[in-house]
Amino acid sequence: MKITIIFDNTTIDTTLQTSWGFAALIEIDDRKILFDTGDNGDILMSNMKKLHIDPADIDEVFISHNHYDHIGGLSSFLSHNNDVTLYVPPSVRGIHNVKELIRVDEPLELHENIYSTGELANIEQSLIVRTDKGLAVIVGCSHPGIELILETAKQFGEPYALIGGFHGFKKYKLLEPLTIVCPTHCTQHIKEIKKRYPEKYVEGGAGKVIEIQ
Repeated sequence: MKITIIFDNTTIDTTLQTSWGFAALIEIDDRKILFDTGDNGDILMSNMKKLHIDPADIDEVFISHNHYDHIGGLSSFLSHNNDVTLYVPPSVRGIHNVKELIRVDEPLELHENIYSTGELANIEQSLIVRTDKGLAVIVGCSHPGIELILETAKQFGEPYALIGGFHGFKKYKLLEPLTIVCPTHCTQHIKEIKKRYPEKYVEGGAGKVIEIQ
């Protein structure tokens, strides 16, 4: 699988724009899933163009939660391609202009080796992809807590990678079993995570590509 960070507070490519939010393209075999949409549709679409990501090639959109910095670019994306399946937690409302809308309240297999945690703590779902090395868990802001997210994910296998926003997460020992840790966006203690786990830590930012075989 391949994960390309499209939208983040920081960037590794000076041609890309930054803002408060997160979005990533998840590629598994021939399937392309847009995970979240950042807070600004113009920036989302501009960064996609610069990264040579065609909105028309995206099959599905996965929204982690109903906060502006994750759903703010959705209407702009759908104006370019609404022929997609959209996975949202039940707390996301008011979306109609889309081919198929699926509300995910419980852990769910979306496709072979692709899962949702379901909406946890009545606020947020996370995306899980099973790889040969273990589970890649992609999170928006981790509002339910990383401990709950990882425990929920374990019904599908052993977590291998954790990528996305960790918010104020401090239970650092939870990261010990992981091989890849990529804290982005709202993560408050990135420096501490990097200090404790330099061998696991992967720098995020718009333009970053992570491949897991």
